Amino acid sequence: MATPWGQVSASIYETGRLVTLAPWLTGHDERIDYLVRTQRPDGSWGAPDGYSLVPTLSATEALLTAGAAEPAARGLAALREWLSQETPLPDMPAVDLIVPSLIALINAHDVGEPLPLPPGLDYSRMERLRHVVASGAELPEKLLHSFEVAGIAAGGGGSVRPTMIGTIGASPAATAAWLGTGALLDADSARSHLEAVATRYGGPVPVGLPITVFERGWVLTWLARAGVPVTVPPEMVADLRAAIGPAGTPAGPGLPADADTTAVALHALALHGMARDPESLLAFDTGTHFCTWPGEDGFSVSVNAHVLDAFGAYAATRPDRADAYAGVRERVANLLAERQRPDGSWDDRWHASPYYATLSCVLALGEYAGPRFAPAVSRAREWVLARQRPDGSWGRWEGTPEETAYAMQALLLPEAVRGDEIEEQAKQAAARGYQYLLRTGEISDYPPLWHDKDLYTPIAVVRAAILASRYLFASMILTA
Repeated sequence: MATPWGQVSASIYETGRLVTLAPWLTGHDERIDYLVRTQRPDGSWGAPDGYSLVPTLSATEALLTAGAAEPAARGLAALREWLSQETPLPDMPAVDLIVPSLIALINAHDVGEPLPLPPGLDYSRMERLRHVVASGAELPEKLLHSFEVAGIAAGGGGSVRPTMIGTIGASPAATAAWLGTGALLDADSARSHLEAVATRYGGPVPVGLPITVFERGWVLTWLARAGVPVTVPPEMVADLRAAIGPAGTPAGPGLPADADTTAVALHALALHGMARDPESLLAFDTGTHFCTWPGEDGFSVSVNAHVLDAFGAYAATRPDRADAYAGVRERVANLLAERQRPDGSWDDRWHASPYYATLSCVLALGEYAGPRFAPAVSRAREWVLARQRPDGSWGRWEGTPEETAYAMQALLLPEAVRGDEIEEQAKQAAARGYQYLLRTGEISDYPPLWHDKDLYTPIAVVRAAILASRYLFASMILTA
């Protein structure tokens, strides 16, 4: 409640865009210093497996613009090496717009041989977007979050206007691009918003802010599921209820309503004794699955798991509505089971770690899908057990507190589907994970794993997940 915009890690991509788009903004030198400090020894920025491309493109272009020759040259060398290979790009929002736009910007500098586009990408969609923006036509709300891709055409923004708090698309880069060549109407509120964000972060900026509803929904859900005794401020619950309209709720001002935030907010309310009919989720029902937002390119396992949570919790906490949406629940549960990988795990388009997607499905199927899906949950828990690291942690690239928390919860929850044959193994693995979390202690710099334009960390959400897993294990020991 004290930080209503949310707690989000700084973004290499977004910070780079502000170096180029808003050199006049408070903290310009600090943003350049942040990019130089966070460059890796090989000249890149970001995580492995294709996740480095977008932040490295953004930081390199920003440093070229700022005249930081040496780190920019190292960034260019890393990009040429990366683009000479055929590494698949991860499924990130607007990557087919962002990558071409950044490569075009870099090639406009004096960089010698132009950088090529990765296989499968071209400039056509970026050019169509710029044409629409230049014409003044109304843009789909989901594109506002990446409004900076429109380039100089974004200046003034035509039909685009900031929200009440001054943001375009909950994105500092999009807001700076909208100010562009000198927007007049509402420009003061947009500048004030950017100043506030840059001041709060000391120069660097996050990829998305505010994330008010998203953060509160996830934090309340993690804590309630684990049974952590908390007193929730009544204003928080009231705000959460008020945020859900007939079309659902966005993660925060400036973003479109989405099924994920809507489902988690509904689930949180149900877990805290204020169940609300999840009818608004039906706006995202395609007939085969629930999309994150209408017109989404792709499919998300975790979104559909959270939808099952919302419908299941509503039926479970409202005896008079126990049969409500039974057909929807059955269809989504079957879909999740069908999407399980042969090894027992799931992966997802909104998180880099399979432990997040796997936990989402384990909890939804275990709590709300019935005994028929217990084998799928057991296979997932066996997968988790088999992948613990020697130090007690879990993680895709390295052991992390966040992924360890997800793995522990998959082993300790839900009680209804824990199999006796792996119960002792689960306890021992959870104990090793618990010791790892104790050794890492309270930290503020969690590795970014959540998908946006680049990877980010919703800090309060991750802290709540870690707290929930520690509490679950401690409770198990105390009651044994």
